[in-house]
Amino acid sequence: MSDSVPSSFAPSQAPRTGGALLADALITLGTDTVYCVPGESFLPFLDAAHDRTDRLRVVVCRQEGGAAYMAEAHAKLTGRPAVCFVTRGPGACNATIGVHTAFQDATPMILAVGQVGRGFQGREAFQEVDQAAFFRPLAKDVVEVGAAARLPEAVARAWGKATSGRPGPVVLILPEDVLAETATVADPRPWPPVRLAPHPDDMKTLAGVLQAARRPLVVVGGGTWTPSAARAVTRWAEASGLPVAAAFRRQDIVDNQSPVYVGELGFSANPALNARVKAADVIVALGARLGEVDTQGYTLLASPGPTQTLIQIAADPAEIGRVYAPALGVVATMDALAPVLPGVDGAPWAGWLAEARADYEANLVPTSCPGRVDLGRVMAVLAERLPPDAIVCNGAGNYSGWVHRFHRYRVFPSQLAPGNGSMGYGVPAAIAAKIACPDRVAVAFAGDGCFLMNGQELATAVALGLDPVILVFNNGMYGTIRMHQERRYPGRVIGTTLGNPDFAALARAHGALGFTVTRTADFAPYLDQALSAGRACVIEIQVDPEALSPRLTLSALRERAGGG
Repeated sequence: MSDSVPSSFAPSQAPRTGGALLADALITLGTDTVYCVPGESFLPFLDAAHDRTDRLRVVVCRQEGGAAYMAEAHAKLTGRPAVCFVTRGPGACNATIGVHTAFQDATPMILAVGQVGRGFQGREAFQEVDQAAFFRPLAKDVVEVGAAARLPEAVARAWGKATSGRPGPVVLILPEDVLAETATVADPRPWPPVRLAPHPDDMKTLAGVLQAARRPLVVVGGGTWTPSAARAVTRWAEASGLPVAAAFRRQDIVDNQSPVYVGELGFSANPALNARVKAADVIVALGARLGEVDTQGYTLLASPGPTQTLIQIAADPAEIGRVYAPALGVVATMDALAPVLPGVDGAPWAGWLAEARADYEANLVPTSCPGRVDLGRVMAVLAERLPPDAIVCNGAGNYSGWVHRFHRYRVFPSQLAPGNGSMGYGVPAAIAAKIACPDRVAVAFAGDGCFLMNGQELATAVALGLDPVILVFNNGMYGTIRMHQERRYPGRVIGTTLGNPDFAALARAHGALGFTVTRTADFAPYLDQALSAGRACVIEIQVDPEALSPRLTLSALRERAGGG
């Protein structure tokens, strides 16, 4: 190999344990933080990390699901694979929720799973699971390491797979005795992710299709976005007068204050925006998969042949034409695509853009909110108090509709929300945000059901001296499921009512601040204290069950469903 071409691996060193080889490989590739719940199956790695605390931070969490969520959120913010370590069997099972989230959200992530020793495998040893079979449907790849000398290679493969094409999670299976044995082998060298640039002819075709349009709509989403790519796409859309909608929980890609931003698709979508998707004559999907949630159950576009002219641009060729047959399919990563997008003259559809933006702005005006706490006013207070680069996190539930409808994201990345609709995400995501971006404000939105799925990670925040602000919307029920229940079986309530603790007292018991909001006027002063406290804070907001969603009351839903 020529001296001018660097080797993929660093020079060999002295013999090291598998745990040390693993730690050094991760550090070399760019990892500075790992999340974990400690387990005996990867003690050699923890021992190696003890000697590398100046280069590798080990964040100890309270449950593997929370740890995996933290790694997924960390990767969303940095754009680099984040790493989570869990033990075999029960630990691996708990962590699957974070792997599934990373898969559906196109997030680069590595889950390192301890395993029983090679000599015990296949006997149903203590906590043994066939983890390759278990994780294969959930991950981009599963790599089982059979010898310590293969660890650097395996880590390099996992890193490359997680960042290539459509990013996603890779699972490393690590037998305990492999981590304990020694080997002399080189470390991998870091390398940049592969950037896939579009063909110039495709950009000419795109320009021609757009220029012939009268009702174009750009939909942004998916992975491979960078801050510079997000800014470049915003400038391109503004210069061309192109209306831009965000795919479900991808609202931070284009500045929501931009005159071209027209709202978010998904569960909380403005009905006027849904109608506009149907009425569009050209749809340009930049990374967006146009999945079930974005398309209202695949109803906004016909499959396989949409009535709209569809231009689909994605980093993975397998995504193009998966559901909809596009008029033009382009394989490209967003960072390579954004600088070469062709400008067009937006004059022919200027009225279409103005109407779409007016619909979005009208949707920011809340309707009346039942109960003593007006959630529309709560969102207005947040808009007044939060800095433009605040990181806003949420899990799943009807409460998230208030965030998606009323919060305006200004910079990328600043939205941490699970596209797979998994509960319990907001609290660990906010903790990871304070680790990855300690100088930025991090606010988590959680329902009462959502919070108690990973609320134990508040102990992690307090132990690390972190200061996320956690808002708990307490309406005493699993609100989304209650909504579906009332719609289908009005008045026949079972299984959706919750008995809750005093969330503020629970926060104080952890060593955090805790406040309870029982009327609208309480919220602003408590938020001010939380933002200036320098430590974790939980603000419980007691929500009237009637305030089922930003558009619907419980009584109205029941009446509509015929339950009286």
